[in-house]
Amino acid sequence: MSGKAGLLLVDKPTGPTSHDVVQVARRALREKRIGHTGTLDPAATGLLVLCVGKATRLQGYLLAWEKAYEGEIRLGFATTTYDAEGEPLAPPRPVPPLTPQLLSELAQRFSGELQQLPPPFSAKKKDGKKFYELARAGEEVPREPKTVSISQLRLEALAEDRLGFSVVCSSGTYVRSLAHDIGEVLGCGGHLAHLRRVRVGPWRVDSALAAEELAHRPLQLPEGAWVDLDRIELPFPVVHLNPVAVQHFARGQEVVVREVVGSFLPGSPVAVRDRAGRLVGIGQTTAYLPRARTLNLAPRTVLLEVEEGAKVC
Repeated sequence: MSGKAGLLLVDKPTGPTSHDVVQVARRALREKRIGHTGTLDPAATGLLVLCVGKATRLQGYLLAWEKAYEGEIRLGFATTTYDAEGEPLAPPRPVPPLTPQLLSELAQRFSGELQQLPPPFSAKKKDGKKFYELARAGEEVPREPKTVSISQLRLEALAEDRLGFSVVCSSGTYVRSLAHDIGEVLGCGGHLAHLRRVRVGPWRVDSALAAEELAHRPLQLPEGAWVDLDRIELPFPVVHLNPVAVQHFARGQEVVVREVVGSFLPGSPVAVRDRAGRLVGIGQTTAYLPRARTLNLAPRTVLLEVEEGAKVC
């Protein structure tokens, strides 16, 4: 595996941090250049998408993929961490009857664009310090809301004080905050009891390699757990360049693409492939003429290596 570039889909168990899994993958694949596309809390399980080798250059772009989770909310009291590892914030309060109508109203209320406050104990940073470092030191944690998007939310009563849920949300959404906020709206408090990430963009946990298997050598990857660099899907439009334009783009030069299909916003990223479908890099839209179907692209990330002295033909 050493020297290959692509994505490794890993199913993280309860306990290790996302960074722990990355460290195990570095040893197993004998590759130092490995990163992930979104942290999972130690208590959470599910899909970690690891960028390997040259694919680490795509890490920031892949963060834009939506994510899907399944889990359980315990109602009756909120906690300091918004999950089961924290201390109760107040004595238990009665939980209202979890009728189908109430759950439907809750799902509607917490769908669409929302203003969300990150949990006090989170990895979000302020002036270089993580929120959980500030909270543990007894310092004030900034209360800065952020806009998130929830495209799908389903709620199901599992018991008098338990809600099962499935959610599809934008990157950066805190499911712990969602559980906490649902408890507040119900007037009884609540916290996240269990969480499992089941999907990141087009990749599902069903195809992932169990994290425990990473320590095995030789490493056997199940079908679908490895995604070659050229097969990586990106969360924005795609254009295909002719050989001449590929060479110019790979050398850092702006290119003009004609007969483009789709809509392109100035400043927005575009996935750039050659006519064979190989991933050349990521460009940024500098100009777009809809009527002429013409697009100007400036290179932002180049993955294709051009040999010195190679001719543009």
